[in-house]
Amino acid sequence: MRVIARSTLKTFYETPKYRDAKEPLEAWYAEVKHAVWETPADIKNKYGNASILHNNRVVFNIAGNKYRLVVKIHYNTSVVYIRFISTHAEYDKIDAESV
Repeated sequence: MRVIARSTLKTFYETPKYRDAKEPLEAWYAEVKHAVWETPADIKNKYGNASILHNNRVVFNIAGNKYRLVVKIHYNTSVVYIRFISTHAEYDKIDAESV
């Protein structure tokens, strides 16, 4: 899969209070760039705790659910768009299906 934009992840974990997210986000990125996801079921097979939402959105729990990562996936072009990354509390304030 092609991930757009990795810089969003880096900007997040380079913020001093989120430095603990670096290792789990980099591990997620390394796995995803080699993944082949053709359907949401492919994601659930690897990430059982991922939440599949409408509008091709998927929510990943990062660092033991301390952070939430929302992506939009275009399965037909193998592109994953980073839409949101922040704390669980900040995630609760957004509409993950429309970010």
